[in-house]
Amino acid sequence: MSPGVPPLSPSDVVRALRAAGCVFAEDEADLLLSSARTPDELAAMVGRRAAGLPLEHVVGWADFCGLRVAVDEGVFVPRRRTEFLVRQAIALAPPHPVVLDLCCGSGALGAALAAALDPAELHAADVEPAAVRCARRNLARYGGTVHQGDLFAPLPEGLRGRVDLLVANTPYVPSGSVGLLPPEARLHEPLVALDGGADGLDVQRRVAAGAGAWLAPGGHLLVEAGESQAALAARVFREAGMSVRVVDSEELYATVVIGTRPRG
Repeated sequence: MSPGVPPLSPSDVVRALRAAGCVFAEDEADLLLSSARTPDELAAMVGRRAAGLPLEHVVGWADFCGLRVAVDEGVFVPRRRTEFLVRQAIALAPPHPVVLDLCCGSGALGAALAAALDPAELHAADVEPAAVRCARRNLARYGGTVHQGDLFAPLPEGLRGRVDLLVANTPYVPSGSVGLLPPEARLHEPLVALDGGADGLDVQRRVAAGAGAWLAPGGHLLVEAGESQAALAARVFREAGMSVRVVDSEELYATVVIGTRPRG
């Protein structure tokens, strides 16, 4: 801070966040106050948050499934509703599963699954270099391997036909609705992690079409979808040769579509 300028008090931080339109100003203030190591760092963090940067980018991490997941600027922030997808995957896991986290972003899903299912063989992939760097940091402690490239393209051939759990937090916002997203998302997260094409399911179609070659017999593909998209997503999965079920969480406002590769 400039010489002679007093450090920000807790009430100063709350006022600054309220003025910027932060709905949960008190909670965010507590987090910023506990994260900043110096008064100057606190002032910088408050300024960045007030300017509209996502809170997770400001502090550098997100709480996901009880884990502190590093989230760098420019990387998709894991949503709490996606914890429902993780819970569904855990319930389906065989012993010592092979896990693949596609469109992994920070690697939050892979980290949560590896933490719950240890030991697991963990792979992840993303097309965004910033996401790959972030995911490698988050998954290193679990022995995870993160590949950079488009969906299945960068995966090693030795993984083909062996994946027990394929989780893919694909973009599913229709292109015409991206502009309606909160500024935190549309201005600070990569468009490739948000825009799902005309009906929101373009990437899910590609994942479903390719999943059969990578799933083990009886393996599962799990994706998140909007409630209004679930029926169409389920049809996409069936057309790709999988049996399908759709599960919802009223608590988290989450819908997960689960496809299973037939045995035999």
